[in-house]
Amino acid sequence: MTKPLLWILFFASTIVAASSSAVWTINGDWYQALEKPFFTPPSWLFGPVWTTLYILIATVGFRLVRTEHSSMQNFAVAVWALQMCLNTIWTPVFFGAYALGVAFAYIAALWVTILILIVICWRVDRLSAWLMMPYLAWVSLASALNFAVWQMNPAA
Repeated sequence: MTKPLLWILFFASTIVAASSSAVWTINGDWYQALEKPFFTPPSWLFGPVWTTLYILIATVGFRLVRTEHSSMQNFAVAVWALQMCLNTIWTPVFFGAYALGVAFAYIAALWVTILILIVICWRVDRLSAWLMMPYLAWVSLASALNFAVWQMNPAA
């Protein structure tokens, strides 16, 4: 498979994760009615941030598959796939099922998985580790936001 085609395949997989938010949006009435903490980013920021992050995530997946074979390569690709699964499931749990506590459990698992992937990437491909740092930072903010919204809206 050619390099551009392989990268497109990884980017397409991130689009699948992103498409889970097409049905449920942060502009929906339910979300807008929730109490939110002072550090809630404006709604318009989510699209550009996630677009950038999905490009970085796809690039990391591509780099992990293309890297020199190491004993950690297969594990790294598996952890990359796991973080994509957790990323994909969070949106329908939060915005679709309105299960704020369950969503927090998913995003906490996502945060840990991203951290593990960064540690593995540090040993397999350092650039990939650096490319995952903005994702970890954004998911850290999203985790704090999910937790705060859950605590501020116990009946939601």
